Amino acid sequence: MIKLVVEDEKWKQRGLSARLMRAAELGLGRRKGDVTILLTTSRKLRALNHRFRGKDKATNVLSFPAGEKAYLGDIAIAYGVAATEARREKKPLIDHAAHLALHGTLHLLGYDHETDHEAELMEALETKLLARMGIADPYG
Repeated sequence: MIKLVVEDEKWKQRGLSARLMRAAELGLGRRKGDVTILLTTSRKLRALNHRFRGKDKATNVLSFPAGEKAYLGDIAIAYGVAATEARREKKPLIDHAAHLALHGTLHLLGYDHETDHEAELMEALETKLLARMGIADPYG
């Protein structure tokens, strides 16, 4: 089950919930397990990034793997950072948010982008799955 928690009212947009759920479902594939997606503020992501990663700056998405079979973990997405990136990249926020939800889901499953090889694999999978949603290659 995928649970969506909207903490920042700016995230309330028509069709957004369904889009994020679909992105997370595609990321999970056949894998069973629960995921929570928190839609929050950049301020909250900055605090989480500082607390858990030692980085005192806002970021677009963070994933927190649970290390359990039934509960895969949490994903947090920052409205301000995501909206700024979407404007800068001239893409709909709903599509960018779907990409971030997918990206976060893949992190919960163990995908990473610490090395060039890992990044290539993760980006290729993201591009393929986003295409199934009609979203253009975010890296192209």
